Amino acid sequence: MPTTKENLKEAFGGESQANQKYLAFAKEAEREGFINVAKLFRTTAQAELIHAEGHLGALGGIGSTAENLQTAIDGETGEFTEMYPPMLEQAIAEGHPAKRMFAFAVKAEQVHAELYKKAMEAVQNGQDITATEVWLCPICGHIELGNPPDKCPICGAKSSVYVQV
Repeated sequence: MPTTKENLKEAFGGESQANQKYLAFAKEAEREGFINVAKLFRTTAQAELIHAEGHLGALGGIGSTAENLQTAIDGETGEFTEMYPPMLEQAIAEGHPAKRMFAFAVKAEQVHAELYKKAMEAVQNGQDITATEVWLCPICGHIELGNPPDKCPICGAKSSVYVQV
């Protein structure tokens, strides 16, 4: 029989995945013209987020900002050094279309880790990061502080596609 901690980890994973899946489903429903179905998917995604955050809190998975930044640095670093490289290699070997997003992720996760390291340095000095604008490439996940680049350094998208978060 699993422990409550194991159940919380499983529930957190399931609710987190449901959140993301329903957001993707909402985009597709909207693209197909089903605006109210998209609203239902988005609302349910928010409900799943409430559950996921509650489970993470019960796991003790939310610490101070410095602790959370270290967790993020460790996670992003693990993704670009350990998780994605073999996935990319296998997708390339199989000629699978996943190779495109895996390649983007390897590079984007490295950028994410570096940004978190800069944020950690600021927080350890009792400061916030100075950038007031955060930009996201919606194609590959590249993040830029300040202003978007003329061209995404990962996927080559023009700055006009970047979205400010």
